Amino acid sequence: MSSLTHVGPDGGVQMVDITEKGSTVRTALASGRVILGREAFERVADNSLQKGDVLAISQFAGIMGAKETSRLIPLCHPVQLSGIDVELTLDEGLFGIDVRAYAKTVGSTGVEMEALTAVSVACLTIYDMCKSVSKGIVIQDIHLLAKTGGQSGDYRKGSETN
Repeated sequence: MSSLTHVGPDGGVQMVDITEKGSTVRTALASGRVILGREAFERVADNSLQKGDVLAISQFAGIMGAKETSRLIPLCHPVQLSGIDVELTLDEGLFGIDVRAYAKTVGSTGVEMEALTAVSVACLTIYDMCKSVSKGIVIQDIHLLAKTGGQSGDYRKGSETN
């Protein structure tokens, strides 16, 4: 069990000690997609949903989600974010919305979870705001696209060697 970073010597759960890790610039880029269906998509595109501006509110929710990551994911360290950018793009061909989040910090732990949380919360907010129009909305393909910094080095989706 000693090789498991979140398991203590007694077998219990522990938060990883990052005291000895160096402070470096760390970034992460994550993405996801929400498939709405034609009617909900058109209502988002023309901003005619009763709950308000889906894109603006979901963008804001994603930013807030990133800031709350350590409160939502039990073993994540609180991270002082230097920046978080959430971008939503309408995809008319899929009747969907593509969501991307870019997180940045200077610290001793990465921001992958913050970027992934931003995407997840933005996607869930889109769902919440559109569910009165369609229950068939699908959230899909939430994943890390890239990360930089830290002991494990840089990562870019598609560059895996395993």
